[in-house]
Amino acid sequence: MSDLLSNKEESTKAVVDFLTKKAKNKTKFYIKDFYAIFPDDKPRAIKNVINAMVTDGILEFWSSGSTTMYGLKGAGKQHSSEGEE
Repeated sequence: MSDLLSNKEESTKAVVDFLTKKAKNKTKFYIKDFYAIFPDDKPRAIKNVINAMVTDGILEFWSSGSTTMYGLKGAGKQHSSEGEE
């Protein structure tokens, strides 16, 4: 595990910075999109960090039913508002 991934504060900051920078174009990302932030780490370790950020309330899941995506909590189209008129 890289130093960046093993440091919770630094890895959280790196993910939030990545999402903030990309927010102009898109607000939801596949788990594979986060691999670029941690190129030296295994996918399972990266997924564990991203899921911990969901648990901490920094990120949230968005699911279409067949696909799971992640985004900053409160950014973009939200699952809770789907179907509302």
